[in-house]
Amino acid sequence: MYKKIVFMGTSYFAVPILKSLYQNGYPISVVYTQPPKKSNRGQKLNKSPINLFCENISLEVRTPQFLKNNNEEEVYLKDLKPDIIVVVSYGQIIPINLLNIPKKGFLNVHASLLPKLRGAAPIQRSIMNLDKETGISMMKINENLDEGPVCNQYTLKISEKMNSEELSEKLSLLAAEKILDILDNIYDDSIKFIDQDHPKATYAKKIQKVEGKIDWNENADKIIGKINGLYPFPGAFFIYNGERYKILKAEKSYTKGKAGNIISEDFEICCGEGSLKVLTIQREGKRVQQISEFLLGTQIKKGVNIG
Repeated sequence: MYKKIVFMGTSYFAVPILKSLYQNGYPISVVYTQPPKKSNRGQKLNKSPINLFCENISLEVRTPQFLKNNNEEEVYLKDLKPDIIVVVSYGQIIPINLLNIPKKGFLNVHASLLPKLRGAAPIQRSIMNLDKETGISMMKINENLDEGPVCNQYTLKISEKMNSEELSEKLSLLAAEKILDILDNIYDDSIKFIDQDHPKATYAKKIQKVEGKIDWNENADKIIGKINGLYPFPGAFFIYNGERYKILKAEKSYTKGKAGNIISEDFEICCGEGSLKVLTIQREGKRVQQISEFLLGTQIKKGVNIG
């Protein structure tokens, strides 16, 4: 068993994996996570999900603003002499000068089937791309982003109705189960890391809020992929009379008409090809509503074009 494991993670995706290590007796010496950030409203500092989890189980936490050119953290890790450092959705690039500190290197859990969808948003992009499957890759970190050799991959099917929150949870639980054997095999030197097929690489760039704006000239499948992929944040939206409306859930329908037209009393909207029926919606500054409740108080009715 490892004597010293360092864990680096920040988001909700990382929590089940750290929890699995902790509950199965893997010794976590210290956890690195992103420092608290101010909320959008007010000046309250919000700790990361990993930070909050660590407080509940009394794990030591370090929250440096950056690792690059950070002599204090380099010295700390060298003095600690960790066996391995596990990185899951940490949010910082690991600088080259740290890569050789742990005896067994850095193990990264990446939420795609590498070399496909390297980068910051593989879960959202897989849904937006209408992929039928994705998965988890266990890889060693090198000096280039998500280009390190891979030891194991685990595939997961993506259903048409699955949103990024649901897919993220499924992938995280899958990784939480599989990482235990991976760590044991790394420690025993009974696992092989194989170089990725770099010419086949694709990239999942960071999501920008502006990407959420719906183009009703696209086909219905593509728009529903955007709605599901960008749920819950930043969300897919349209603007009507200067107000933003976020569509949180929709399903495909088959009525034809001009793109952007609302063509039924049930809030069906025509797309470039096909149509969709909105199920859950949120008007700017208001609470989330089921479409039946929303329709009672809105002027956006059948016959209106929101394109």
